[in-house]
This record gives sequence, C-alpha cells and structure tokens, in this order.
Amino acid sequence: MDQYYDNGHLNQIIQEAIVEDVGLGDITTESIVSHDLLGHGEMRAKEQGIVAGVAIAEKIFHFIDPELQFKRFITDGSVVDTNTIINAVDGSFGSILKAERTVLNIVQRMSGIATMTAKFVDAVRGTHAKITDTRKTAPGLRYLDKLSVKLGGGTNHRFGLDDMVLIKDNHIAAAGGISQAIELCLNYLHTKKYKIKIEVETKNLDEVKEVLKFEEIRRIMLDNYSIDEMKKAVEFISQRVEVEASGNVTLQNVRTVAETGVDFISVGALTHSPKALDISLKVIHLPKSS
Repeated sequence: MDQYYDNGHLNQIIQEAIVEDVGLGDITTESIVSHDLLGHGEMRAKEQGIVAGVAIAEKIFHFIDPELQFKRFITDGSVVDTNTIINAVDGSFGSILKAERTVLNIVQRMSGIATMTAKFVDAVRGTHAKITDTRKTAPGLRYLDKLSVKLGGGTNHRFGLDDMVLIKDNHIAAAGGISQAIELCLNYLHTKKYKIKIEVETKNLDEVKEVLKFEEIRRIMLDNYSIDEMKKAVEFISQRVEVEASGNVTLQNVRTVAETGVDFISVGALTHSPKALDISLKVIHLPKSS
C-alpha cells in the first residue's frame, strides 16, 4: 500500500501535525534527555485489530530525525493480535520521544477506522454490497481517514464536493423539488462542460420513480428507508442505476441492509466516531557504542 503514501498532501499533514505538537521544541525532553543518549522503541498493539498508518509513522520519525532507523514488522492493512510488535525504531532517544505522540495519534486513529471498517466488511461478506465512507471526517485528516477505510477493506465515496454531484434534501428544498434540482444541475454541468457522476438522495419510492426519469443519473441514495421500503425500491430500480443505502446503519443491521440487494452501504460512523486502536510506544535507553 506504499503507493498511497507518495502524496504531497500527506507531507503537509505530517508537517502541520508536528508543528502543532512540537511547536518551538520539546522542552521536557530537551531539559532531561542527553543529546547523545540512544534509544530503542517498540510500537505494540494492545488489542486485536487492523493496523494502518505504519508507513506514515516511518515518515514522521524520519521527518523529526533522518538518522533514526525504522524497521517494520507489520504492513498496513494487516491483522494483529494483542502484544504484537508493529515496528521498531532506533537512534536518538530524544528524537523518538519528540515524534511519539504524533505517531501514536495518527496510527491509533487510522487503525481504529480500519478495524471498524473491516468489521462492517466482514458482516456483509457474501452479499453484493460494498461498504463505503462519507465526508464525515476529521477536518484536515480526510486523506488519512479515507485511506484507513481502504486499508480496512472498504471503498471511498467522493473525496470532496468537487469530484461528484450528490443532490441531497437541502438542494432539493432550495430548488423546489427533485426534478427541478436535477434539471438545474444538468444545465449547469452542460454549461461548464463537466462530465461528472450524479447521485440523488431520495426519501421514498415516489422520489425514486421521479429520479429514474432522468437517464443521466448514475446512482440513487435510499436515505433512512425501512428494510421493506428498501427491498421494494431495489426491485423497482432493477439494476438500472447503482443503489446506495444510507442512514442509521450499524453492525447489528448492516447484514440485513446488504441482503436487500443494494450496491453500496455508506457508514458515517467509520470516520466520524471511530474508537482508536490501543497501541503503545515504549522506549528503552541503549548503552553508548564503544
């Protein structure tokens, strides 16, 4: 998965995170830890889960100190058990401590998202449905949040407002109706000569029927439908467009949602309220080389 980390935006995220945490310097470490003290750090999983962000951890350590020696034992997207060593880092004790919190904040959050995603993916295994994320991400961390979803086996919905049209209830209200909103959107895209995918949110089967009058629509969202309503909508759509289920999806009901025949199930909880995976970084000092 290293190809996903070759990104200028990622470097900006790392720099901003380090500046946020370190500021003008790690005063505590600088006052206590000798500059020539060497350390050996090990990052360990304290619970079972999917690890994500190891390659970013390496980038952070090397950003703090290019002389640090980083060794991966676990690759991103791998399952780990409790007490599994994820990676080791050797070099300046002070440099390791300076990078510690930024590394853990990112790896714990990313691993938590990947772990939760994997649980949803496992829950719908054997069905047609794919688990996808939303834009309900931590401000400034969307790239990492969505990468974590992919590492957990999920798929990404639109990254931002500029890469897909999604006509939602507020747009419909502003336009005075679904047909009016779609027509305004199609005229705008034609004027701008944009070729971009269009999805429309619906609340009931009547709205689905209205949307299907427009052959340009590629995906219909079934928002907060009951299971029975969802089944009827999927049957009526009959694979003419992609179908996405959204709203109040949990691990307890996602299998039932998937079995209605929808193509995608969007789960905001993957990124708006993940539980960080419990991971620690312990550092011991090493004797000076002779």
